[in-house]
Amino acid sequence: MGGMTVATSNQNRYRQLRAFCQTAKTGSISKAAARLELSQPSVSLQIQALEKELQILLFERRGPRIRLTPAGQLLLDMAEPLVEGMDNLVDTFSSAVSDVTSGPLDIAAGESTLLYILPELTKRFMDTYPAITVRLHNVTGRDGMAMMRDDSADFAIGAMDDVPEDLIYYPIYNYEPILIAPVDHPLASKDTVTPEDISPYGFILPPRSLSTLNQIDAVFKENGLNCQVVLEVGGWEVIKRYVELGLGISIVTSFCLRGHERLIKIPVDNYFPSRSFGVVLRRGKFLSPQAKAFLEFMDADFFSSHDSYGRPESMRDEDIAALSKLKQQLNAPA
Repeated sequence: MGGMTVATSNQNRYRQLRAFCQTAKTGSISKAAARLELSQPSVSLQIQALEKELQILLFERRGPRIRLTPAGQLLLDMAEPLVEGMDNLVDTFSSAVSDVTSGPLDIAAGESTLLYILPELTKRFMDTYPAITVRLHNVTGRDGMAMMRDDSADFAIGAMDDVPEDLIYYPIYNYEPILIAPVDHPLASKDTVTPEDISPYGFILPPRSLSTLNQIDAVFKENGLNCQVVLEVGGWEVIKRYVELGLGISIVTSFCLRGHERLIKIPVDNYFPSRSFGVVLRRGKFLSPQAKAFLEFMDADFFSSHDSYGRPESMRDEDIAALSKLKQQLNAPA
């Protein structure tokens, strides 16, 4: 009977943690209840029971809105990988005992990543794992982050300059900045150029809402120069086409140059920053076997290079002590 009591207690604790994690991720008891196919009172009672067991407040309740307390955030960091591991146990076990990996893989990426970085990689992956259903989502950076936060995507691939605290960015590829101009442009006779050489000419660049234009403008300002933008337009293919037509010059990332363009191409990495592309993961995200396989296709040493994946980069002594206490309470038999 004692064994049955412990098993029942552990099962209840798993349900409580599952309700807690869904509520924390959605920020709403009603949304968590809908995802779990439970009633709102049931989810509320599970969270209250967990708070009572741990003797700590996990959420601040302000009317219909709730937010995690610091202790709640610590518990989420601990519990989310455990809950996701249990939820994905069947798929993980099936993958471990079978030579053929199957199941879905959802990747969020922007148009440039989908056009220039992922095609060959995706083809090799699908040739190797034909039973995996790959779904590539063409989204903006903001939408991609939202997909990771609500677990609509396993991970995102792209460039990220400012990384939110709940996400992790692992750069994998590095690409150099290249000046492009029409073949009959005055700069065509030069093998190298400086910011002073190119500042008199009008630029075609991505919209200012993206980081590229601001980064280029910053280099000119550091050199006491102005960046003359004659046209703002989205998409590297569009930019290359308008440069070919002689409407201006541009600085692009080297991955978008395929070799057939009627353009002059001059490296400018001595003055302008290179661009990294890599993987964006939700901190603490449980990775499916399909996701792990794709990441290893991108970088064979991904997991050995990032053995601290999913853990906070730095923690205070009091945070570690709090986590230790929570862990002891969660593992304690009933």
